[in-house]
Amino acid sequence: MKIIRVLVTGAAGFIGSNICDGLLERGYEVIALDSLPIGRSKNLEHLTTSKRFSFVEGSILESELLADAAKDAEVVIHHAAIASVQRSMEDPRTTNLVNANGTLEVLLAAKKMGISKVVFASSSAVYGDTPEQPKIEEMAPRPKSVYAVSKLTGEAYCQAFNELFDMRNVSLRYFNVYGPRQDPKSEYAAVIPRFIERALKGEEMTIFGDGRQSRDFIYVEDVVQANLKALESNCQGIFNIGSGRRTTVNELAHLIGKLLRREVRTVHLEAREGDVKDSLSDIGKASRAFGFAPKYDIEDGLRATIDWYARKGQKD
Repeated sequence: MKIIRVLVTGAAGFIGSNICDGLLERGYEVIALDSLPIGRSKNLEHLTTSKRFSFVEGSILESELLADAAKDAEVVIHHAAIASVQRSMEDPRTTNLVNANGTLEVLLAAKKMGISKVVFASSSAVYGDTPEQPKIEEMAPRPKSVYAVSKLTGEAYCQAFNELFDMRNVSLRYFNVYGPRQDPKSEYAAVIPRFIERALKGEEMTIFGDGRQSRDFIYVEDVVQANLKALESNCQGIFNIGSGRRTTVNELAHLIGKLLRREVRTVHLEAREGDVKDSLSDIGKASRAFGFAPKYDIEDGLRATIDWYARKGQKD
């Protein structure tokens, strides 16, 4: 296979760093861009010895730096974002600036450098809290958070550039991604790393709401494969990336306890503003367009994730 140079924005983050791994394993050259406010440099330390890897510290809002990073790339995988519903409600302006304006800057840099494809990390949050399940891409979006609005805006920019400038941009609507390198210590940590860390320490798991809300959890390695397949295909447009199955938060807590072979304790707090009640993906469109097929079920993915956190704890 011809080696292609890929610019990855948000490369030091949880998903971005896993994508860098997958690209290098596949034979690509990787230009990693991250401003390191949320992403962590240690997520990329193991890649710095590769001759096919280079790192640029900077923000997607720095147009000249971004264009310079993109000049040698042939494809962009765009993950730089403030990825938190809760934070977007507390600081709407910054979320819009980074997620919406930042995506426009990435597309402008790609156009300027003659790059014809941007793979954009969108979110299932754009669907909102509509009762229809599973979610299909043709549904009318009903975002209920600033984060969701910012991702929907990014999708619209990608679509507009497809039509106006003959690009083949792809927006991947991620459902609930989990796996190694997801930070459990963040104020805005996702539920799985937070649950695992507390269970490993024998602490209570905090559940917002009654715990009967359900999520479509997808292991990060399946998300990596979705990006690679989308990158290597001629497709364009919007695609759901999930497991096609849903798990309640209560079931999740029980399963983590089962895998750890210990009893878990939970405490319930009020539901958070902006959170959706249920989420389930229909992944048929992605399957037909570029052969997307998740390999990990929730138990396999959780087992691999727990093993990683347990090993990490032994090193820390």
